[in-house]
Amino acid sequence: MKYILGARETGCFLCAMLPDGNDSENLILKRGRTCFIVMNRYPYNNGHLMVCPLRHVDSLGAMTAKERAEMMELTSECVALLQKVMKPDGFNVGINLGAAAGAGLKDHIHIHIVPRWNGDTNFMPVLGQTKVIPQALHELRDELAAAMQA
Repeated sequence: MKYILGARETGCFLCAMLPDGNDSENLILKRGRTCFIVMNRYPYNNGHLMVCPLRHVDSLGAMTAKERAEMMELTSECVALLQKVMKPDGFNVGINLGAAAGAGLKDHIHIHIVPRWNGDTNFMPVLGQTKVIPQALHELRDELAAAMQA
């Protein structure tokens, strides 16, 4: 609800979090050479991750071949990490290109990795207009970061 009712930020929130170096507070799990992994602050499901280029680019065509390759490599790493830590039954993995496709941030391309469990949809989003997330973001970030180091 904080996201839905709150004022919209100006500028790119992904770019804004990179220079301050506070990866833990910003929910950044890993910085690669050209891309990074960050937890979605307003997740669809617990463990919702995003892989984003470090550069502010809006499309696959605007990315370099190295950025596209690392984006897919980090996406694969996210799936393996979430399988290890959270043991989901499946995943939604995808890119929303443009506002018409559902992109909330249309100017900085990113891949969503959403872990899914059998039966994870319930009455809360339909009747209560609320999504239940069973674990605090920073608690899960610490758990995922520790598993990445193992």
